[in-house]
Amino acid sequence: MKPFAYVRAATLQEAADAYASHPGSRYLGGGTNLVDLMKLGVETPGTLIDISRLPLEEIRELPDGRLRVGATVRNSDLAADPRVRTRYPLLSQALLAGASGQLRNVATTGGNLLQRTRCAYFQDLSKPCNKREPGSGCAARDGIHRDHAVLGHSEHCIATHPSDMAVALAALDAEVELYDTTGSSRTVPATAFHRLPEDHPEQDTVIRPGELVTAVLLPAAAPGTLSLYRKARERASYAFALASVAVVLDLDAADGRVRRIALAFGGLAHRPWRATTAEARLTGAAPHPDTVRAAVEAELAQARPLRDNAYKIPLARNLACDAIAALAGAGGHPGSPATP
Repeated sequence: MKPFAYVRAATLQEAADAYASHPGSRYLGGGTNLVDLMKLGVETPGTLIDISRLPLEEIRELPDGRLRVGATVRNSDLAADPRVRTRYPLLSQALLAGASGQLRNVATTGGNLLQRTRCAYFQDLSKPCNKREPGSGCAARDGIHRDHAVLGHSEHCIATHPSDMAVALAALDAEVELYDTTGSSRTVPATAFHRLPEDHPEQDTVIRPGELVTAVLLPAAAPGTLSLYRKARERASYAFALASVAVVLDLDAADGRVRRIALAFGGLAHRPWRATTAEARLTGAAPHPDTVRAAVEAELAQARPLRDNAYKIPLARNLACDAIAALAGAGGHPGSPATP
């Protein structure tokens, strides 16, 4: 038995005060990832601060049209919300593509963002892992790395981020709201919330010690905007992405050209990968299959595949091309590729 203290917070300030009194403690939401890592010995917090009863379980529409999703909103409730299904279908699709129904009923919005990598070497205390123990090495580089990163990795870590929801949030230009131990709040763009490994793979996010995720802010949905999430995995459910793609597309009603596109990949990097090179090439262009393919390939030209995971590059390319073609076809514009 590994002893630890337990504190149940009733307010945000109680949670912040508890963290200040117990440095190195961890916030506990649904526990679907943290508790598993504690059982393995990967996480060994001296104190758990239970935030599951904080008043953060509301999905609220703001006056400017944004949607504020509380940090303890369950994944299943968020996926089923009519406003999310109607305005942000890719977010609902991403949530339903993750985990199992039982886990989605427990997992929270904040916890989903903060989950750790599923790299087997990170979870195995007998193997070196710079993310778990900085400076110990990366066993995955010379080991089994079929599921690992092809974009943005470093010599210190090649792990991928497992969240489906985070990929959709990156494409939506969502924001993450944070509350710290002094009672101050700040917001961080979802695209900047997760870090690439560089020399500090142990730092998954830009969150500061003691900060608590309180909400995710979804931007007001523009009329006529289309969106889609697609995921490739080794079985139909309860499997992490080999590659995934989230697309938000706005086509000009007059000529069918791309007025705006947001494209994000999952399963390829340490964080959701916003494909800015492809977006720049496609903005203002007609979504012809050859144009789309060239733009996506220009983005993936940055990839540095390892011995066993080069297959992810054509897999991600095909997912992106098919998703964009499906949305362009759904837009009903002359000359658009048909929906597959």
